[in-house]
Amino acid sequence: MVILKLLAVLIAFWIARAVGRRLIKNAFSKAQVRRKMSAGRTKTLQSLAVSAYSYILFFITLVIVLGIFDINAAGLIAGAGVVGLAIGFGAQGLVSDIVTGFFLLLEKQVDVGDYVTVAGYDGIVEEVGLRTMQLRSFDGTLNYVPNREVGSLSNHTRGNMQALVDIAIPYTDNIDDAVSIIQTVCDDIKEQNPKIVEGPDVLGVQTFGTAEITLRIIAKTEAMEQWAVERDLRKAIKEALDEKQENPDKTYAEKSQE
Repeated sequence: MVILKLLAVLIAFWIARAVGRRLIKNAFSKAQVRRKMSAGRTKTLQSLAVSAYSYILFFITLVIVLGIFDINAAGLIAGAGVVGLAIGFGAQGLVSDIVTGFFLLLEKQVDVGDYVTVAGYDGIVEEVGLRTMQLRSFDGTLNYVPNREVGSLSNHTRGNMQALVDIAIPYTDNIDDAVSIIQTVCDDIKEQNPKIVEGPDVLGVQTFGTAEITLRIIAKTEAMEQWAVERDLRKAIKEALDEKQENPDKTYAEKSQE
Protein backbone atom coordinates (compact mmCIF):
# COMPACT_ATOMS: atom_id res chain seq x y z
CA MET A 1 0.00 0.00 0.00
CA VAL A 2 2.85 2.39 0.79
CA ILE A 3 4.41 1.78 -2.61
CA LEU A 4 1.09 2.33 -4.35
CA LYS A 5 0.54 5.57 -2.44
CA LEU A 6 4.02 6.78 -3.39
CA LEU A 7 3.41 5.97 -7.03
CA ALA A 8 0.08 7.80 -6.94
CA VAL A 9 1.68 10.86 -5.34
CA LEU A 10 4.51 10.93 -7.89
CA ILE A 11 2.12 10.56 -10.82
CA ALA A 12 -0.06 13.34 -9.41
CA PHE A 13 3.08 15.48 -8.97
CA TRP A 14 4.17 15.11 -12.60
CA ILE A 15 0.63 15.71 -13.90
CA ALA A 16 0.17 18.80 -11.71
CA ARG A 17 3.59 20.08 -12.77
CA ALA A 18 2.87 19.68 -16.50
CA VAL A 19 -0.65 21.12 -16.27
CA GLY A 20 0.50 24.03 -14.09
CA ARG A 21 3.29 24.97 -16.48
CA ARG A 22 0.91 24.90 -19.42
CA LEU A 23 -1.65 27.05 -17.60
CA ILE A 24 1.04 29.58 -16.61
CA LYS A 25 2.31 29.72 -20.20
CA ASN A 26 -1.19 30.28 -21.58
CA ALA A 27 -1.95 32.92 -18.94
CA PHE A 28 1.16 34.93 -19.78
CA SER A 29 0.53 34.58 -23.52
CA LYS A 30 -2.90 36.14 -23.05
CA ALA A 31 -1.49 38.80 -20.74
CA GLN A 32 1.14 39.70 -23.36
CA VAL A 33 -1.57 40.44 -25.91
CA ARG A 34 -4.00 42.09 -23.51
CA ARG A 35 -1.47 44.32 -21.73
CA LYS A 36 0.85 44.73 -24.75
CA MET A 37 3.85 43.35 -22.87
CA SER A 38 7.15 42.80 -24.68
CA ALA A 39 8.19 39.23 -25.49
CA GLY A 40 11.27 39.51 -23.28
CA ARG A 41 9.26 40.77 -20.30
CA THR A 42 6.71 37.98 -20.77
CA LYS A 43 9.42 35.29 -20.82
CA THR A 44 11.07 36.76 -17.72
CA LEU A 45 7.89 36.78 -15.61
CA GLN A 46 6.78 33.40 -16.99
CA SER A 47 10.09 31.79 -16.02
CA LEU A 48 9.85 33.25 -12.52
CA ALA A 49 6.24 32.07 -12.09
CA VAL A 50 7.09 28.53 -13.25
CA SER A 51 10.02 28.40 -10.84
CA ALA A 52 7.89 29.55 -7.89
CA TYR A 53 5.12 27.10 -8.79
CA SER A 54 7.61 24.22 -8.99
CA TYR A 55 9.02 25.01 -5.52
CA ILE A 56 5.55 25.19 -3.97
CA LEU A 57 4.44 21.98 -5.66
CA PHE A 58 7.59 20.18 -4.53
CA PHE A 59 7.04 21.31 -0.93
CA ILE A 60 3.43 20.10 -0.94
CA THR A 61 4.49 16.75 -2.41
CA LEU A 62 7.21 16.37 0.21
CA VAL A 63 4.71 16.94 3.04
CA ILE A 64 2.35 14.33 1.57
CA VAL A 65 5.18 11.78 1.21
CA LEU A 66 6.23 12.35 4.83
CA GLY A 67 2.62 11.81 5.89
CA ILE A 68 2.58 8.44 4.09
CA PHE A 69 5.47 7.31 6.32
CA ASP A 70 3.68 8.70 9.44
CA ILE A 71 6.32 11.40 9.92
CA ASN A 72 5.15 14.59 11.62
CA ALA A 73 5.79 17.19 8.93
CA ALA A 74 4.79 20.08 11.21
CA GLY A 75 7.50 19.15 13.73
CA LEU A 76 10.11 18.92 11.01
CA ILE A 77 9.08 22.28 9.59
CA ALA A 78 9.30 23.90 13.03
CA GLY A 79 12.74 22.37 13.60
CA ALA A 80 13.84 23.40 10.15
CA GLY A 81 12.73 26.95 10.96
CA VAL A 82 15.03 27.11 13.97
CA VAL A 83 17.93 25.65 12.01
CA GLY A 84 17.16 27.94 9.09
CA LEU A 85 17.27 30.96 11.38
CA ALA A 86 20.74 29.96 12.53
CA ILE A 87 21.90 29.35 8.97
CA GLY A 88 20.37 32.62 7.85
CA PHE A 89 22.96 34.65 9.71
CA GLY A 90 25.63 33.01 7.55
CA ALA A 91 23.61 33.23 4.35
CA GLN A 92 23.62 36.97 3.89
CA GLY A 93 24.83 36.55 0.30
CA LEU A 94 21.73 34.50 -0.55
CA VAL A 95 19.46 37.12 1.01
CA SER A 96 21.27 39.82 -0.96
CA ASP A 97 20.76 37.81 -4.16
CA ILE A 98 17.02 37.55 -3.56
CA VAL A 99 16.56 41.20 -2.61
CA THR A 100 18.58 42.42 -5.62
CA GLY A 101 16.75 40.03 -7.95
CA PHE A 102 13.41 41.31 -6.67
CA PHE A 103 14.31 44.91 -7.50
CA LEU A 104 15.75 43.94 -10.89
CA LEU A 105 12.36 42.50 -11.81
CA LEU A 106 10.33 45.21 -10.09
CA GLU A 107 12.17 48.07 -11.81
CA LYS A 108 12.25 46.26 -15.19
CA GLN A 109 15.99 46.81 -15.51
CA VAL A 110 16.47 43.71 -17.65
CA ASP A 111 14.36 41.19 -19.57
CA VAL A 112 15.06 37.89 -21.28
CA GLY A 113 16.61 38.54 -24.69
CA ASP A 114 18.28 41.84 -23.73
CA TYR A 115 21.93 42.47 -24.58
CA VAL A 116 23.60 43.66 -21.38
CA THR A 117 26.97 44.26 -19.75
CA VAL A 118 27.07 43.20 -16.11
CA ALA A 119 29.72 41.94 -13.65
CA GLY A 120 32.36 42.02 -16.38
CA TYR A 121 30.32 39.94 -18.86
CA ASP A 122 28.72 40.89 -22.18
CA GLY A 123 25.93 38.79 -23.62
CA ILE A 124 22.27 38.00 -24.11
CA VAL A 125 20.08 37.39 -21.06
CA GLU A 126 18.57 33.91 -21.13
CA GLU A 127 16.98 33.83 -17.68
CA VAL A 128 16.41 36.22 -14.78
CA GLY A 129 15.72 34.66 -11.39
CA LEU A 130 15.54 35.78 -7.79
CA ARG A 131 19.02 34.39 -7.13
CA THR A 132 21.00 34.36 -10.38
CA MET A 133 20.98 35.79 -13.89
CA GLN A 134 21.96 33.54 -16.82
CA LEU A 135 23.94 35.41 -19.47
CA ARG A 136 24.99 33.85 -22.80
CA SER A 137 28.23 35.35 -24.13
CA PHE A 138 28.72 35.72 -27.87
CA ASP A 139 31.23 32.85 -27.88
CA GLY A 140 28.51 30.54 -26.53
CA THR A 141 29.57 30.51 -22.87
CA LEU A 142 26.68 30.48 -20.39
CA ASN A 143 27.54 32.69 -17.40
CA TYR A 144 25.70 32.39 -14.07
CA VAL A 145 25.86 35.79 -12.38
CA PRO A 146 24.69 36.04 -8.74
CA ASN A 147 22.34 38.97 -8.40
CA ARG A 148 24.43 40.48 -5.59
CA GLU A 149 27.22 41.05 -8.15
CA VAL A 150 24.98 43.29 -10.25
CA GLY A 151 26.50 46.48 -8.90
CA SER A 152 25.87 48.29 -12.19
CA LEU A 153 24.11 47.10 -15.33
CA SER A 154 24.28 48.46 -18.89
CA ASN A 155 21.32 47.50 -21.06
CA HIS A 156 22.18 47.92 -24.75
CA THR A 157 18.70 47.14 -26.08
CA ARG A 158 16.69 50.00 -24.60
CA GLY A 159 16.32 52.54 -27.40
CA ASN A 160 18.20 53.10 -30.64
CA MET A 161 21.89 52.23 -31.00
CA GLN A 162 24.70 53.94 -32.91
CA ALA A 163 26.48 52.39 -35.87
CA LEU A 164 29.96 53.83 -36.38
CA VAL A 165 32.28 53.18 -39.34
CA ASP A 166 35.74 54.64 -39.98
CA ILE A 167 37.07 54.53 -43.55
CA ALA A 168 40.74 55.24 -44.32
CA ILE A 169 41.67 56.81 -47.66
CA PRO A 170 45.17 57.75 -48.91
CA TYR A 171 46.36 61.36 -48.90
CA THR A 172 46.44 61.31 -52.70
CA ASP A 173 42.65 60.90 -52.94
CA ASN A 174 40.39 63.92 -53.20
CA ILE A 175 38.52 64.22 -49.88
CA ASP A 176 35.44 65.92 -51.36
CA ASP A 177 35.06 63.20 -54.01
CA ALA A 178 35.47 60.46 -51.40
CA VAL A 179 32.89 62.07 -49.10
CA SER A 180 30.45 62.43 -52.01
CA ILE A 181 30.82 58.76 -53.01
CA ILE A 182 30.47 57.52 -49.43
CA GLN A 183 27.41 59.68 -48.75
CA THR A 184 25.74 58.38 -51.92
CA VAL A 185 26.38 54.82 -50.69
CA CYS A 186 24.91 55.74 -47.30
CA ASP A 187 21.77 57.15 -48.90
CA ASP A 188 21.28 53.97 -50.94
CA ILE A 189 21.66 51.74 -47.86
CA LYS A 190 19.20 53.93 -45.95
CA GLU A 191 16.56 53.29 -48.61
CA GLN A 192 17.20 49.53 -48.59
CA ASN A 193 17.37 48.95 -44.83
CA PRO A 194 14.30 49.85 -42.71
CA LYS A 195 16.27 49.06 -39.53
CA ILE A 196 18.15 52.36 -39.92
CA VAL A 197 16.42 55.07 -37.91
CA GLU A 198 18.68 58.05 -38.67
CA GLY A 199 21.52 58.65 -41.14
CA PRO A 200 23.95 57.25 -42.18
CA ASP A 201 25.87 60.50 -42.54
CA VAL A 202 29.51 61.25 -43.28
CA LEU A 203 30.82 63.48 -40.50
CA GLY A 204 34.05 64.24 -42.32
CA VAL A 205 37.73 63.85 -41.47
CA GLN A 206 38.21 62.13 -38.12
CA THR A 207 41.98 61.60 -37.84
CA PHE A 208 45.22 61.98 -39.79
CA GLY A 209 47.42 58.89 -40.02
CA THR A 210 50.93 58.35 -41.30
CA ALA A 211 49.73 57.35 -44.77
CA GLU A 212 45.95 57.83 -44.73
CA ILE A 213 43.07 60.07 -43.70
CA THR A 214 40.19 58.57 -41.72
CA LEU A 215 36.60 59.54 -42.54
CA ARG A 216 33.85 58.77 -40.02
CA ILE A 217 30.26 57.68 -40.75
CA ILE A 218 27.55 57.35 -38.10
CA ALA A 219 23.95 56.15 -38.10
CA LYS A 220 21.21 55.37 -35.60
CA THR A 221 19.66 51.90 -35.83
CA GLU A 222 17.18 49.74 -34.01
CA ALA A 223 18.60 47.83 -31.05
CA MET A 224 20.89 44.90 -31.95
CA GLU A 225 21.01 45.97 -35.62
CA GLN A 226 24.05 48.27 -35.44
CA TRP A 227 26.61 45.56 -36.25
CA ALA A 228 24.77 44.40 -39.37
CA VAL A 229 24.47 48.00 -40.59
CA GLU A 230 28.19 48.59 -39.99
CA ARG A 231 29.07 45.48 -42.03
CA ASP A 232 26.79 46.56 -44.89
CA LEU A 233 28.31 50.04 -44.91
CA ARG A 234 31.90 48.77 -45.00
CA LYS A 235 31.15 46.36 -47.85
CA ALA A 236 29.25 48.88 -49.98
CA ILE A 237 31.78 51.68 -49.41
CA LYS A 238 34.70 49.40 -50.29
CA GLU A 239 33.00 48.33 -53.53
CA ALA A 240 32.18 51.94 -54.45
CA LEU A 241 35.72 53.19 -53.83
CA ASP A 242 37.20 50.28 -55.80
CA GLU A 243 34.84 50.98 -58.67
CA LYS A 244 35.89 54.63 -58.64
CA GLN A 245 39.55 53.64 -58.93
CA GLU A 246 38.84 51.27 -61.83
CA ASN A 247 36.53 53.71 -63.63
CA PRO A 248 37.49 57.28 -62.62
CA ASP A 249 35.08 58.82 -65.10
CA LYS A 250 32.02 56.87 -63.90
CA THR A 251 30.07 58.05 -60.85
CA TYR A 252 28.69 55.71 -58.20
CA ALA A 253 25.16 56.75 -59.11
CA GLU A 254 25.70 55.61 -62.71
CA LYS A 255 27.08 52.28 -61.45
CA SER A 256 24.00 51.81 -59.22
CA GLN A 257 21.66 52.42 -62.16
CA GLU A 258 23.42 49.68 -64.12
